[in-house]
Amino acid sequence: MKSHQTTIVDIARQLKISKSTVSRALTGHPNVKAETRVLVQDLAEKLDYQRNILSISLITNKTKTIGIIVPEFMTSYFPQVVVGAQEEAAKAGYNVIVSQCNETYETEVANSKVMLASRVDGILVSLSKETRNFDHWKIFQRKGIPIVFFNRVCDEMMVPKVVVNDYDAAYKAVEHLIHTGKKRIAHLAGPNCLSISRKRLEGYLDALRNNNYPIDEELIISYDLTLSKVRIYIKHLLELESPPDGLFAINDPTAIEAIQVIKNLGRRIPEDIAVVGFSNNYASSFIEPSLTTVSQPVKEMGRTAMQLLFGLMDKEVSQWKPIIKILEAELIIRNSTVKTS
Repeated sequence: MKSHQTTIVDIARQLKISKSTVSRALTGHPNVKAETRVLVQDLAEKLDYQRNILSISLITNKTKTIGIIVPEFMTSYFPQVVVGAQEEAAKAGYNVIVSQCNETYETEVANSKVMLASRVDGILVSLSKETRNFDHWKIFQRKGIPIVFFNRVCDEMMVPKVVVNDYDAAYKAVEHLIHTGKKRIAHLAGPNCLSISRKRLEGYLDALRNNNYPIDEELIISYDLTLSKVRIYIKHLLELESPPDGLFAINDPTAIEAIQVIKNLGRRIPEDIAVVGFSNNYASSFIEPSLTTVSQPVKEMGRTAMQLLFGLMDKEVSQWKPIIKILEAELIIRNSTVKTS
């Protein structure tokens, strides 16, 4: 026997008011008296009424839903950003749909289509490592659906973005290696298509230049963030005639993998080679030796991105301002660069 699902009609009959009044009360319409709104909402809760988002969207042209698309959930970084964004969305009475694209462009495009089909009121996006074409995001702009990029951003779209001061943080990380006495500092960089990779590489290069260190191209390796390749690159670097005594990695997963490889090759950390990561992932403080890394304000990034998104709501695309919020990061010094007893 099919169970009955409570509808607006059921609520209207019990309270002896019109369906349109119930609908307006449930969607927060200002023209509904406060006492009527309370009666409707209390009865709806008592009857376990489930709102039909599609029906509501047809009335209000809003679904009260925000989409969030991230590159991956393998590390703790993006889940923490999502938590910050969800906290901010909840304050405003919005629901959140989250998807991850497993670092592939094809899945990112597919996920964007799902968000369009779900009629999200706005979307937060961090790009995959493969994304070089942004047509699927420009569709949102053309449709007037607010979009905000965070962490991995699209430079060619004039929309708000939230980033960390990657250049400055990378500069400080490399300068820390210099101050610990390291003379040949390598960099395992990310793919050049990502703005974070380019900024961190610039910080690395300028830290060397400003401290009168030569730029040695054989110490700079750009890779596609596939961790299985780290062993190949670290082994290559350590087998150079003049191997590096310091390593600045594009992110913590790369740095942690590098530490494991370096230890397996019988080298001491930080005596033979010191290692610095970027992002302060959950595992960075538990690996042995603990990882010196750049700590990013990840929850703040999510909250800030959501605030910027809400700032675009109910505005024409022509009124969108391409605000860029730059958050500061902090260098956390641990045993992978400074040996403590």
